[in-house]
This record gives sequence, structure tokens and C-alpha cells, in this order.
Amino acid sequence: MAASGTQGPLAPKLPELLERDPYLAPFEQDFQRRYALFYKRLKSIDDNEGGLNKFSKSYKSFGVNQFVDGGVYCKEWAPGAEAVFLTGDFNGWNPFSHPYKKMDYGKWELFIPPGQDGFSPVPHGSKLKVVIRAQNGELLYRISPWARYVVRYEDKVNYDWVHWNPPQTYIRRHHSPKKLKSLRIYESHVGIASPEGKIASYKNFTYNVLPRIRDLGYNCIQLMAVMEHAYYASFGYQVTSFFAASSRYGTPDDLKELIDVAHSMGLTVLLDVVHSHASKNSEDGLNKFDGTDSCFFHSGPRGTHQVWDSRLFDYANWEVLRFLLSNLRMWIEDYGFDGFRFDGVTSMLYHDHGIGKEFSGDYNEYFGLDVDEDALCYLMLANHMINFLHPDCITIAEIIKELKDEDWNMGNIVYTLTNRRYDEKYIAYAESHDQALVGDKTLAFRLMDAEMYTNMSVFTPLTPVIDRGIQLHKMIRLITHTLGGDGYLNFMGNEFGHPEWLDFPRKGNNESFHYARRQFNLTDDHLLRYKFLNEFDRDMNKLEEKFGWLASPPAFVSEKHESNKVIAYERAGLLFIFNFHPYESYVDYRVGVEVPGKYKILMDSDASEYGGHQRLDHNTEYFSEEYPHNCRPNSVMVYIPSRVAIVLQNMDVPQ
Repeated sequence: MAASGTQGPLAPKLPELLERDPYLAPFEQDFQRRYALFYKRLKSIDDNEGGLNKFSKSYKSFGVNQFVDGGVYCKEWAPGAEAVFLTGDFNGWNPFSHPYKKMDYGKWELFIPPGQDGFSPVPHGSKLKVVIRAQNGELLYRISPWARYVVRYEDKVNYDWVHWNPPQTYIRRHHSPKKLKSLRIYESHVGIASPEGKIASYKNFTYNVLPRIRDLGYNCIQLMAVMEHAYYASFGYQVTSFFAASSRYGTPDDLKELIDVAHSMGLTVLLDVVHSHASKNSEDGLNKFDGTDSCFFHSGPRGTHQVWDSRLFDYANWEVLRFLLSNLRMWIEDYGFDGFRFDGVTSMLYHDHGIGKEFSGDYNEYFGLDVDEDALCYLMLANHMINFLHPDCITIAEIIKELKDEDWNMGNIVYTLTNRRYDEKYIAYAESHDQALVGDKTLAFRLMDAEMYTNMSVFTPLTPVIDRGIQLHKMIRLITHTLGGDGYLNFMGNEFGHPEWLDFPRKGNNESFHYARRQFNLTDDHLLRYKFLNEFDRDMNKLEEKFGWLASPPAFVSEKHESNKVIAYERAGLLFIFNFHPYESYVDYRVGVEVPGKYKILMDSDASEYGGHQRLDHNTEYFSEEYPHNCRPNSVMVYIPSRVAIVLQNMDVPQ
């Protein structure tokens, strides 16, 4: 049955959604209209392109691709061009010897037959350019939007397009891990993944960083700044070549090896994908590819982000959909990525891009006229394609749950970490890369600041500032991990309290790499207190691996006592107790529990191996009483030292 005023079927599972959340009932027609748009676009792709499967394989025909017989097929979409040519090393940079043939809908194609010896006329490693004759007659030398490899040589300002077709490419040896029940994500940037003051490589990450991630108990890596970006200091968010893996870290095969080795360790690998905007570069980017202001983007003011100074995609454009959907598929099928984290989703979804907007959570904000439903439809198509072609893939919208500062109000902490719609999956984090950037501080640096330079040695006195910082760092991360959502994310280095901030080489810092690195050597030095935070992070992840609280239903919070500074909750059959009080310890503190039995400590932040004061005895047995407390039928009396987090297990319940 079609929805009133729409074409196509009803939005699936909408009645169940409205029954679960009656406050969405006024927006039923919005759901139907949005689904109708998605259905219409999907059906149009089926009717005109032979289906989404074929449509999203366009990366195999667009750009420059080699046939089995050695011939080369070239295809571009340049609707504003008067003529298109291919030039490069292969033809002595003759701009006109290899013209493309004009096709329908702004597409152009060129076939170059193989040489007499059967070899490709465009050798691997040779430089290429697409020559566009603009409408005003100007000749524009461009990099293909579909280029797979671009390199900036030391004497050049702009990137060069280098044809990537090695005689022997990397062969994948390992399958992707099975779809994870719990996501413990290690957010990573290849270029800064070394203590050395230089751009680190894919090889360095493969052989030096992957073993660390595995040993820390993370099961998923989120790789940032992989899509090629001309400006290193953009953190990868000003993409210039969407189909090219950044060459500043190595070759495409080096990245394929990194992902393959990660898979051999049981690690899932996500790509931080930027489809919300693109760099304004035209010499080595998408901007003005065909000589016009539009092509892949909206023309005029709508096509430029006022704050980011970047170009904005026209998600209603057929060829833009082809480009972006094919881009996702290429990263999965050519490189072996297991899914994506979509950056900048707020900017995509709203015509005002969320600039200066404070979201209150009112549903009207999500269904008003400011919503860009073409962008929303693209995200629906992307999610549908990924799940249809690769059901085990993971897709994450821009992560939005955050406990980012020292707000020790117990009610606020619990509200921040638990305020989410029922049955919607959230990734929680105490800090992401945003908190490490220049102008902000990491959690550890906010807690301990300048004393991290002088008092992190085990031979120096444990000052009140360092003691407080170490204890709270562990507690904040544990409460976020166990209460905050259905997945957990950590930015590389923050697990051990990486000092200072992150700042990429740029004019403002004299092109310094001093802050564009991760000092893993700090945690390897057993004479420094960073090792305590590292050990705690590892054991926290290993405990989640065993008990699976991230894949369990939300926690039942039985206590958030403001004056005592105590928070207690149950999740995944475990009892979590936090005492944030700076100096008050509690003897025989009553905590409510659902299931009666004998409780013992599994983990506590006060243990000596975590830099704690060892005030708890793990041999102590806490027996519950049939004494209702805080809406629980039973309770236990426990000792809770100040600034301590405790995890207890009911030993009478089989795991």
C-alpha cells in the first residue's frame, strides 16, 4: 500500500517506530516523504543504470583503467567542457593528440589501444593530466576526479597524478573479521603515529602501531586522513583526491598491507570518510574541474561552506551520487576497509550546516525546512548500498556523545552518558582527536597541565595534581566505556595520557613537527607514570571483551548521589561503583543490586599496577542482603575509597 501523497511502498518498520516513540507521530508524513524520495532514486538507478551494484562499480570504468589486452579506457564527466583530452609522459605531453569522444549527459570517453608488444600505452608510474577546454576557450590541466594515486614532489606546490598500475599488486591474504558485537575503536592518524618529528608511514603503522592496538584490547581501528588531501594540517578534512590513498605515507599497496595485517590480528578497520565537503583546490582537486563553478558542487553561495572555506556537493546530481557511492565501494573492495565513519554529517543534513546552531533535541529540529533531504537521501542510499553488498560492514555517523570536561556534577555525568533514544546505537568517548587539537587540551593535560613535564617520573614525589589527574583520568574513561553507549572510542595516545596537544606543521608554528607525533616511548619507559594509565586502559578493554557490556542493554543506574559524589549502576551482570569525592572514603556503603549473591572485585582503579593507592583487597567477599535499596530488591555493603572506580561480579551467577 502506498503512503498518502507519496509514490512507492510505506517506510519499513515505521509503525513499530511510532509505537515505540509516540512523540514522532506528528512527523509520520516526513518519514514517508523521505522514504519515497529514497525509493524513487533507488528505482531510477535500477531502471537507468542496471541497478545499484553496477552503478556503484563506476570506479572501474571512470578515470583511467586498463583492459586485460593492455588497452586503456578513459572516461570522465565534465558537463561544462567544450573538449577533453588526455596528456602525459606517454605522449610527450601533447595536449591534443588524444581527444575524448563526447557522449550523452556530459560524459566523455577515450580508448587507447595497446602497443604492438601488447603492453599498456600508459606505463605504470607515468604522469598524466586531463586537459579541459573550457567554455571560454581556456585550456585547463586537471587531475582526474577518479585518480588512484597522486604525489607531490619536493619541488612542486601541487600534486601530480601518477598512473598506478603495477605489474604485481598486493594480494590480500586474510579475510575481514566477523562483525563485532562490541566496538572498541582506536581512532588513528598514520602520519603522527611515531615519536619521531616527521610524517610516519603506512609501514610504520603496520609493524609498530598495530601490535600496540591489539595488545591494548581494541578490536577496531578508525583511520583518519587517508583520502588524499593537499594540506597536511587540515587533518585530512580538505580532501583533494577522493579515490587516492594519501601518498605522503606510502603507496596504495602499503595501505592494503596495513589493512590485511590488521585483519590477521582480528582488527576491524574503518575509514574516516569525508563526503560532506571538498577542498577548494582546482589545480589538484575537484573544484572547477570542467571550468565551471558547479560540476560536482552547487553553484553560487550554496556551493561554499562559509566556515570551512570548502566546496559543497550537490547530492541531487546523478553523477555526484555515482561518484560518492562508487568511492565508498572502491575503499571496501580495493583496499579491504570494513566500514566507514562519516564525517561532517551535521553539515550535510542542514542547509545552514549547523553553523551557530545549538541543538536542543526537539524533534522539530530534525524535520524542519532547514533539512537538506537530498543529502539525507544520499546517506540512505550509501547505507543501503553498503549493507546490501557487504552486510558485515559498519557505518557510523559523526560521533556525538561526549563527556569532554571536568564537570563533576553526578547527575550531569549520568545524564550526558545515558541521554539517548532507545534502541539507537551510540559510540561514546571521553575525548577524540578534537580534544587533542591545538587550542584545546587532552583530558590528561587538562587535569595535570604543566606538572606533566616535571612530575611523571616514578622517582619524583606523587604531587596532589598528578595523583588527582591519574585517578580521574582512569575513572572518567571507565565510566564512559561502561555507561556511555554501545561502542567506545579512543584517540591514539590518549589511552596513556598523552601530554600537550596536537598541531600539524604550518606557517604559524614554523612548520614544526614537534606536536605532530605520538610519543609512544613515554609508555614504554617503565620509570614514567604513563605506564599506569596504559595498563588500566588495556585491562578495561580486556574486561569488556570478556563480559561484553557494550553489546548489553543499557545500564540500570541505581545511584547518583550528589553530596557523596557516588555513582552506581549495573550492566552486563556487573556492578560498577564510582566515588568521585576528592577525600571522603566510605565504609559499609550500601549499594542496590538486582541479583542476590556473593560479590567480588574484578577490577579497581586504585590497584598499584594502575598507579593507585592499593586500598582495596580483592579477596574480600561482599554478600548481598535482601534489603531493598534505590529501587533494587537487594543490596550490598561495600568499602569505597575516595577517587576510586570499582567493578564487581556476582560470583553466584554463571557467566
